[in-house]
Amino acid sequence: MLIDSFGRVLGDLRISVTDRCNFRCLYCLPETEEAANFYRSKFDPARNPNPAPSRSLLRSWKPRNELLSFEEIERVTRTFVALGIRKVRLTGGEPLLRNDLPRLVERLASIPGIQDLAMTTNGFHFARHARDLRKAGLRRVSFSLDSLDPANFRRMTGRDGLQEVLQSIALARDLGFDPVKVNAVVIRDLNHHEVEDLAAFALRENLSLRFIEFMPLDSGRSWLKDLVVPGREILARLRARFDLVPAQPSHASETARRWRFRQPIQDAGPSTGTAQVPIPSPNPGLDDTHVTSPGAEIGIIAPVTEPFCGHCNRIRLTADGQIRTCLFSVIEHDLKARLRSGVTDPDIVTWLHHVVLGKEERHHIGEAGFEQPERTMSCIGG
Repeated sequence: MLIDSFGRVLGDLRISVTDRCNFRCLYCLPETEEAANFYRSKFDPARNPNPAPSRSLLRSWKPRNELLSFEEIERVTRTFVALGIRKVRLTGGEPLLRNDLPRLVERLASIPGIQDLAMTTNGFHFARHARDLRKAGLRRVSFSLDSLDPANFRRMTGRDGLQEVLQSIALARDLGFDPVKVNAVVIRDLNHHEVEDLAAFALRENLSLRFIEFMPLDSGRSWLKDLVVPGREILARLRARFDLVPAQPSHASETARRWRFRQPIQDAGPSTGTAQVPIPSPNPGLDDTHVTSPGAEIGIIAPVTEPFCGHCNRIRLTADGQIRTCLFSVIEHDLKARLRSGVTDPDIVTWLHHVVLGKEERHHIGEAGFEQPERTMSCIGG
């Protein structure tokens, strides 16, 4: 097994298949003038020694020949699974921008030992690939959805696409992906007023919703601690609105604190007047006034204010073949060079054990001397 120097046993591999993305989310690739204006409006030189953020330049994506091939990804994944990895998640960038992704899913789904094969997507292109992905063996899918208001959705993502994302969520549910998860990054003065509405949306649509604290992983280097909405604040607001029951953690390394609803459906409507765009129900004729499925839940992921590093069991493979032992690592380990120099699998195993021993004890967000990773979430992989 892969065990780091702190005794943590790694079991979760995140594979980025591309660094490209068709969205320009304010917390990742804030490359619209509207995003820059938002950050400038929050900048206080008396409290922040960094220069006021400006609109960042569009990045240069990695050329195709620098990305790992499907054959290389499969080889690496088989090696990791032989070392105890049981959960594999495909990420990006936006993974559905990688050509013929269902073919990769099919290759990975055939590997004995993988217990959970999932993908995170912004959902914009999901509908055209959903059936092929399901047929290929993808079991779970998570969507990014930070707003239910079309105007605010565009403000946060830099794109018009709310309707497409909502339709993709409905389709995933109807095709039997289980659970269907939704991730919402909460940013103060931007979408924090939608917390209750997003939770009500999860309840009505029988979804698993994750609220995530805003992390310093944006290309504009514009992250401000004042914009972080602490997980405990989110939870207090939700408990004031909903009857929530704590859910038992499924494993020690779980990142989210989870809560299930004990709430009548008719009480789960909008609370703030946010523009709501409904999605189709899989059971439009269901006549029941209470939640009948245990699937609807909310989770809070609070890496900034309540770090969970002590139980971290994740390791990341970037699209260009670098191993990252922490989301906030400032160093990367070049696996691609080894793959393409003809090293044997046993040599890779030995090297991976060495790399994992150097896994960081924790991140240092908010501490003096914290250094933001050189690459953004789009390049690292979620």
